[in-house]
Amino acid sequence: MTIQIQRDKTGPMRQTVRIGQHQLTADQPVSGGGEGAGPDPHELYDAALGTCKALTVLWYANRKGLPLEDVLVQVDRDGSQEQQGVYKLKTTLTLVGNLTPEDRERLLQVAAKCPVHKLMTQVTTEIETVLAD
Repeated sequence: MTIQIQRDKTGPMRQTVRIGQHQLTADQPVSGGGEGAGPDPHELYDAALGTCKALTVLWYANRKGLPLEDVLVQVDRDGSQEQQGVYKLKTTLTLVGNLTPEDRERLLQVAAKCPVHKLMTQVTTEIETVLAD
């Protein structure tokens, strides 16, 4: 899969992100020279984790027939030590439904195994940056 990012010249830092059939805007906050017209790259990264946890929990609950009515994931970032190599994300799950304590604990365990969580914590990501011809 290819994701395309292209400058949107309607703003000083605004970018159009195309992912398959989807399109969204990314931007820097005003403090970073943008207009805050969309999430910045760190917010997109953080959102990928929260979205993955929500989808993984929902998929598992549906598969197991658990009475999960809704799931809300809150992602809080502590980037204060990013320059020292530590980037902290805390995810808080709100599970809505007539779930037993055992169901809730199992869904918490499942959330910790979402694919993006694993990518962020267990996989070495290799990045190659090249110029187009």
